[in-house]
Amino acid sequence: MDIQSLYQIYKQYSSITTDTRKIEKDSIFFALKGANFNGNAFAEKALEMGAKYVVIDEEIYKKGEDYILVDDVLKILQQLANYHRHQLRIPVIGVTGTNGKTTTKELLYAVVSQKYKAYATKGNLNNHIGVPLSLLAIDESIQLAIIEMGANHLEEIAFLCGIAEPTHGLISNVGKAHLEGFGSFEGVKKTKGELYDWLQDHKGVLFLQADNPHLKEMAAARNFTEIVTYGFSVGNDVVGKLLKADPLLQIEWHEKGSAEAHVIDTQLTGSYNTENFLAAIAVGLHFDVSVEAINRGIVGYTPTNNRSQIMKTAHNILICDYYNANATSMAAALDNIRIIEAAKKAIVLGDMFELGAESFEEHKKIVENVQSISADRKIFVGKEFFFHKYDGGEFYETTAEAKEKMQEKPITDATVLLKASRGMAFENLVELL
Repeated sequence: MDIQSLYQIYKQYSSITTDTRKIEKDSIFFALKGANFNGNAFAEKALEMGAKYVVIDEEIYKKGEDYILVDDVLKILQQLANYHRHQLRIPVIGVTGTNGKTTTKELLYAVVSQKYKAYATKGNLNNHIGVPLSLLAIDESIQLAIIEMGANHLEEIAFLCGIAEPTHGLISNVGKAHLEGFGSFEGVKKTKGELYDWLQDHKGVLFLQADNPHLKEMAAARNFTEIVTYGFSVGNDVVGKLLKADPLLQIEWHEKGSAEAHVIDTQLTGSYNTENFLAAIAVGLHFDVSVEAINRGIVGYTPTNNRSQIMKTAHNILICDYYNANATSMAAALDNIRIIEAAKKAIVLGDMFELGAESFEEHKKIVENVQSISADRKIFVGKEFFFHKYDGGEFYETTAEAKEKMQEKPITDATVLLKASRGMAFENLVELL
């Protein structure tokens, strides 16, 4: 079946799923394959559960007219998403970065949705499957879309740009993450910079944190039709600063050439999020969202995804930031706990994954960093941190072992930073705190 014909079916039954556990009535099931599963084998079940059509790529599974046979299900999903993108006459903002891209995406949505019917990537559907699914979730009523794009190897952002075709874009930052796939920090910059390449080649609008030396250098190496800058220094289109972190952030910002400063009390922790707020403000102003609406959108944003999330328990104030971790975001989280005003602090860190050959050295740097911070408890969890034991720190090889020891010696009346890669399962420690 060709794309145009499949698109006509999609227009009638636009609910797309790749998971039989999430089948909706009259949806289209795309039978994707993975290392340990074959979606074709679930096609019949999907129809039984209410799907209108199933898209398969192995003829042996075809049992009727409601089975759509294609050469490659994943490729046809990506092609369908790009075909749909061509029908959308709306701005699409591409967002990527080593850290902060999901929070930035959500802040952008919180701001622009004050004026427009907007769509933003749900959760972290930001890869070669998630981006197509995100695009196909955009209906004709949407006026502006924000598409998050993630990567763990070279040329992945270029590929995703080819599907989403962003008209605007920003990189939140570049840092040391997924080094196994990128090979080096230069590999990270090259891959994230593929968004810049797309915007340059298609006369898109760039939103640039112009005080970030890496991003500034990357932008200077290219020619853009329009750049909107934000940051901390005079001269940016949007200038801001952090006023307070105790632990929720209070920020101040103003437009270039304006003497009127705006002070906002946010529901987000992490001093590193200041520039993410400024990015959202810059985007809002570019799309003619009023200052009042911009501020309202930022004040109303509350994180719920274990990214820079504050949780108050009966015993402590928790900074839950254990959805993901890498060398750059870990250092930023430590910078934040260092400046937070609290009578008592505790730091609980878990291993950072996918750092490749640099893992030993990067974990060592974090341990050394922690030693310079004034905190009542300094707890390190995981085999990588365990290599760097020192007197005064608590080191445990597994989260289960840390949990047992923390039960024996509870943390109370403290502001507690919880930071780790998702695989460390730090949610199991929250119940103790």
